[in-house]
Amino acid sequence: MRHRVSGFSPFMSITSLPDLLSLYRSDARVSRVADALREKAARVQIAGTIGSSQAFNANAVIEQRGGVHVFVLTDREEAAYFLNDLEALRGKDKDGRHAKKEEDLFFYPAPSRSAYDPEGHHDGERVTRTEVLEALMKVNSEWRMANGADAHSPFTNSHSPFTNKLIIVTYPDALIPLVIGKEEMAKNTLTVKRNEELPIDTLQEWLEETGFARVEFVYEPGQYSIRGGIVDVFSYGSDKPYRIELYGDTVESVRRFDPQDQLTVERLSEAVIVPDLQDEDAARQQTFFAQLPEDTVLWLRDLQAIGDAAKKQLKLLAESYERLPDKDKHPTPEELLATDTELIKGTLGFRKVFWAAGHGLRASGSSTVEPEARGPQPGAMNSQPGAELIDFQQRPQPSFAKEFKVLSGDLHNKQNAGYTNLIACNSAKQSERLYAIFNDMEHEVAFTPLVLDLHEGFIDPELKLALYTDHQIFERYHRFRLKEGFRKNAQALTLKELTQLKPGDLVVHIDHGIGVFSGLETIDAGGSKQEAIRLKYRDNDILYVGIHSLHRVSKYSGEEGGKAPNISKLGTPAWKNLKEKTKAKVKALAFDLIKLYAQRKSKPGFAYQPDNYLQHELEASFIYEDTPDQLKATQDVKRDMEKPTPMDRLVCGDVGFGKTEVAIRAAFKAACDGKQVAVLVPTTILALQHWKSFSARMKGLPVRVDYINRFRSSAQQTQILKDLKEGKIDILIGTHRLVSKDVVWKDLGLMIIDEEQKFGVNVKDKLKTLRATVDTLTLTATPIPRTLQFSLMGARDLSIISTPPPNRYPVSTMLQPYDEVTIRGAIEYELSRGGQVYFLHDKVKNIEHIADMIRKLVPGCRVGVGHGQLEGHKLEEVMLDFIEGNTDVLVCTTIVENGLDIPNANTIIVNEAQNFGLSDLHQLRGRVGRSNKKAYCYLLAPSPHLLPDLSRKRLQAIEQFSDLGSGIHIAMKDLDIRGAGDLLGAEQSGFINDIGFETYHKILEEAVRELKDEHFKELFADAQEGSHALARGSRRDQSDDCIIETDLTMLIPNSYVSETAERLALYRRLDDIKDEAELQKFTAEVTDRFGPIPPLVNELLEGIRLRWLGQRMGLEKMVLKKGTLIGTFIADQKHPFFEGDGFNAVLRAVQAQPRRFKVYEKAGTLRISVQDVKNVHAAKEAMVGVVGTQVPA
Repeated sequence: MRHRVSGFSPFMSITSLPDLLSLYRSDARVSRVADALREKAARVQIAGTIGSSQAFNANAVIEQRGGVHVFVLTDREEAAYFLNDLEALRGKDKDGRHAKKEEDLFFYPAPSRSAYDPEGHHDGERVTRTEVLEALMKVNSEWRMANGADAHSPFTNSHSPFTNKLIIVTYPDALIPLVIGKEEMAKNTLTVKRNEELPIDTLQEWLEETGFARVEFVYEPGQYSIRGGIVDVFSYGSDKPYRIELYGDTVESVRRFDPQDQLTVERLSEAVIVPDLQDEDAARQQTFFAQLPEDTVLWLRDLQAIGDAAKKQLKLLAESYERLPDKDKHPTPEELLATDTELIKGTLGFRKVFWAAGHGLRASGSSTVEPEARGPQPGAMNSQPGAELIDFQQRPQPSFAKEFKVLSGDLHNKQNAGYTNLIACNSAKQSERLYAIFNDMEHEVAFTPLVLDLHEGFIDPELKLALYTDHQIFERYHRFRLKEGFRKNAQALTLKELTQLKPGDLVVHIDHGIGVFSGLETIDAGGSKQEAIRLKYRDNDILYVGIHSLHRVSKYSGEEGGKAPNISKLGTPAWKNLKEKTKAKVKALAFDLIKLYAQRKSKPGFAYQPDNYLQHELEASFIYEDTPDQLKATQDVKRDMEKPTPMDRLVCGDVGFGKTEVAIRAAFKAACDGKQVAVLVPTTILALQHWKSFSARMKGLPVRVDYINRFRSSAQQTQILKDLKEGKIDILIGTHRLVSKDVVWKDLGLMIIDEEQKFGVNVKDKLKTLRATVDTLTLTATPIPRTLQFSLMGARDLSIISTPPPNRYPVSTMLQPYDEVTIRGAIEYELSRGGQVYFLHDKVKNIEHIADMIRKLVPGCRVGVGHGQLEGHKLEEVMLDFIEGNTDVLVCTTIVENGLDIPNANTIIVNEAQNFGLSDLHQLRGRVGRSNKKAYCYLLAPSPHLLPDLSRKRLQAIEQFSDLGSGIHIAMKDLDIRGAGDLLGAEQSGFINDIGFETYHKILEEAVRELKDEHFKELFADAQEGSHALARGSRRDQSDDCIIETDLTMLIPNSYVSETAERLALYRRLDDIKDEAELQKFTAEVTDRFGPIPPLVNELLEGIRLRWLGQRMGLEKMVLKKGTLIGTFIADQKHPFFEGDGFNAVLRAVQAQPRRFKVYEKAGTLRISVQDVKNVHAAKEAMVGVVGTQVPA
């Protein structure tokens, strides 16, 4: 090991993470720590470490020493940040092959639910805890195998066969619950190795005995499923389930798969299956420390903190125990938790490193202590008698308050003093921004960027190293990331449930209207078996839909709580008429939209200059990371502004997804070019809020932002209008007052409209005249479904922001019965951290009672009451008081649902949550968690088993989707419908309710496509190329769709996929596949999940390829029966297809083989017949002969 002299300046240039790591590995201070730890029961005290330098020091010691290291940090948050730092250092120091998850680094969390919680087995942390115990069990057994049962731990001897590293990061609360002993655990686990003999019955018997439950699909620990020779098992010791494939009695392969899509993620040589061992006999439980090999190194902040945490937890659990109705059925708290004495005793005998949080260990003046001094350090906190003291003398990163000149000066000074300057950015994008700012300021850049996600920067004078983090420079919040455990999987299944068809669901068949789905059935079609779905229509008429026409059927989705639609009658023109009527209306509407768009495109506007350094500075100081969507929206807006035609862009994004930030950047860009900006908002409150957020973001930049609304006195208003006319105000925010006649702009360049759908018709008309020449940016929070976005591509420029900011906390959502103790606890906690609370109660008649109850429950708390029946100015006063922080709790109806953005309100309590729709709950929850504090949402509702099925599912879904934007839209079709209503006019939502969203969408798409072809060909000439991929059949050189009818057996046999709902889901997916690549992917997935594909399923796949060929040949229908194939061409004889190459190819083939192919006319449509077609494969070959070899891309 190369020792370096202390104080020696590193000559090697440091440009990458490996350089940095080797610098620390060869550091003399690190070597001293590693050397000191050689002695048995060594005690080392580390002083003067700060921030992420602690991870560098610890990592270097582990690299030198190996072995088991347990880090006990102050709390969960500190432990998580430390873990992330170690992951950043260890994950990238490998070549690409090993870049997957570090298998030797674990987080050991505290259980997330109380020991007496009936839902305890849903504890996401239980798996993570068991995973650590399993890793320790492996370490112990490998050690015994290598050294004999009585051998000492071999970690000290580097020549021992076992020199692995194992790092566990934890905190006091996690160490207190007792765990199952390692011997007991070894007895109860099963290891399944590849190529060994294991009869499936034996495996099933073991799983049943150890408490695993058999299910159709495995998605949470403790479940298993068997499909033929494939066994899926979710062990408690792994965050992903295992898939064991048997051939006869031999284990052919062991894989790990993702429960969300049920697909393999990695292949393994063995699987260790751990049952649920948490409920084992208390007598066999031990402390966590008893699981550790004897020469583990414990890294501790403070030993006493562990004892204190144990006392506190024991007290809390004892209180819960006292409240239990059936105490005798539960173990006592003493049987579940370790006492403080047991824990402190448990640490004896291990090697220990003591370090303080931050650099508090180094007292003022302590740098005069000789580095070699042993024993306690004068003035040091919790110094350890008899411990060797090693002082690193590192310092924290200075605060620059976003002052880049100060930063630049600091970096140059450091560089002149011989320091290496590094700035760790969490993405390459951030380092580019930094460079751009320095270049624009024309300062020489004196640092090397590293893409490295660290929590806190530091200065190490000994190594002459300054390592800063970009999020500290920009004062952005830095979020830690922990493994999700299996919580996500339940979400995946809920989503699946919400979109899956269940008997009794309303469905829409595009040709026959609305019916009731009543299951998947096997029917006899001309002597062969086929599967079809059965739909019931009015007067109990039945319609069977073959598996090749499933794409013509969709689940009906109308507005939640809207009236149920009428079931259609088969064989009547009513449905067709309704579709025609809708289409005519939609077409008229789309025509207007496109016409307006076309007019704007032909008018001249102002072309803005490219970004300057002020713009870079503004954007880089955004406290959150930009999401890809947000970045794209910003770029789209800026690109539009730099074009000479007027911009008209709509930005849609969920509550709190950063639309305002896009507007701020656009406004600033306009102001930089000397143009004025109008920001139009629907409510007085919002004007004030926007003014606050715009001013805060542009603080210190040469822009004047002001606002006008009825809170301003008339004298103020007059002055503002005068300044505006003279051009002294750059950005003016206001309500519809801004479009009044007396508002005169000196040079208006950009208009930003927030929530346009909330303005009245007359304001909208005034806006239209303004819009013709001024760049316009419209923002909306009602999400416009991605599907509609495509259809409207020719009518509006849209940017959609659908990903939440990555360093925002998800809102912690709890579903609980109404209980005053809960309410008081939630409010007191929020107030104790200086926050505010929304209490939502949607009944005006007794809202005052609720407010009084809160005043009684939490004395001294200031309560405001707001609802829609208050007079305008009173309501504004209530809201203003809340915004200004003069009230602590706002008891209100759903009026808070849109637009209020109060970063300080981080708890929302929703009373009688079962009465709200999913989207309402989602929007309400979006009111909290707007800052970097953890936010809470309490849904108060009666006990789940008392609720109707739908309400229960809805509440459970919202509780699970606690992540922002986490697929919530899939579950919220009613939001989509509202979005369509807002975008296309309210009467459209009526049509959507009549015919269902999917059908409406298909009609809209057709209408826009026809308009583009008939009226606006020139406008969209350049867009035509890219638009053919928009939806099924939107190409003009082939048929829109081709239906197959056949008497051949083409299905997924019951023996292959036994679950009916799953078979239906596979049929629906198969039917939606558009090209060969997707089909190959589907085949691989099905093989992975259900085993090798049987011949019947292969026939089905060929059927899909045949349908694509039919579409290319311009066929709308193919009937393959009794060895003959009859295809019907597109009914519309004026269709462009008949003038194209496709039809000519058909005619040439018919001329070449007149015996095999025949073209004739029947009932007004052109048909083709092909003789001698015994199966699907033969039919496909014949078709390929006609249209050439390639299957459509």
